[in-house]
Amino acid sequence: MKLLVTLERDETGMIVAECPSLPGCVSQGETEAAALANIREAIQGCLAARKANNLPQSVEVREVEIEVA
Repeated sequence: MKLLVTLERDETGMIVAECPSLPGCVSQGETEAAALANIREAIQGCLAARKANNLPQSVEVREVEIEVA
């Protein structure tokens, strides 16, 4: 299974990783590699929790561009 992950540096310098297909699945790390390793672990936990609660493994996420004036 492949899932989209977003990376963003926060105000403290940490890299925050989020998986939009799994609401609430967020992690962080001091480096991009650490953030990706941590979000991978978080995704595994989120998927296990969703399975245990008979929830879909992910939600549909679409990426669209909009123009802002």
